[in-house]
Amino acid sequence: MISFPNAKINIGLHITEKRADGFHNLETVFLPVGWSDALEIAESDELQFTTSGINISGSPESNLVMKAYSLLKMDFDLPALKIHLHKQIPFGAGLGGGSADGAFMLRLLNHTLNLDISQEKLLEYAAVLGSDCPFFILNKPVFATGTGNIMNEINLNVKGLSLLLVKPSVEVSTAKAFQNVVPQKPPVSLSELINLPVQDWKNNIVNQFESSVFPHYPEISDIKTQLYNMGAVYASMSGSGSCVFGLFNELPAGIEILFPASFLTFSQKI
Repeated sequence: MISFPNAKINIGLHITEKRADGFHNLETVFLPVGWSDALEIAESDELQFTTSGINISGSPESNLVMKAYSLLKMDFDLPALKIHLHKQIPFGAGLGGGSADGAFMLRLLNHTLNLDISQEKLLEYAAVLGSDCPFFILNKPVFATGTGNIMNEINLNVKGLSLLLVKPSVEVSTAKAFQNVVPQKPPVSLSELINLPVQDWKNNIVNQFESSVFPHYPEISDIKTQLYNMGAVYASMSGSGSCVFGLFNELPAGIEILFPASFLTFSQKI
């Protein structure tokens, strides 16, 4: 059985406060996008985990796919499986690729092995894996608060627009992104701002991480400027990573020659 864990983008992101447990509360809008990995499982005589595509560092046990398997095996008699992950969503991009892999593994195991786990319980398992993982259980546009785990579905008025994602060769660690970010509640909640016409987002919806990331990585800031110069109605860095996205009424021609060969790009109609 195969599934295709997809990426997400953040439309707006505010760090509202630091929590007593050391984590941060935030508010953001998550939107699923089509840039995807491929995850396949099959029954086997012994547990195996292999990968292809983008090189994945670290031990197999540290991968969220294997952590998801181990998490469910604590509560269910799971069979040995041959697990293969073909990695295409880049790391350090703010696209949630690793979180998607872990959450989709939970979903895939639940469906394929007929575990009959409710969505509510899957969300609980996903929260154990990481802050962004619960979103990929729902995988719908949501307004998220808390650490990203408190979600309310929203109607996002972006249908008909085209999306362009641009990932430079640099990666941004979450710890690096949090440097120099001062938690503060915005004067107007993103839950209200997201209802503005998309053409008004440019001057009202911000990703707070840009203020700490752009000074250290000017090439990321340059991508945002270039997307606006190309005609984007809205452009922003996604999450805490290096990927920048633009929303267009129509994508310009020849995108592949507008950015250096070392950059990764992905586009889709929303």
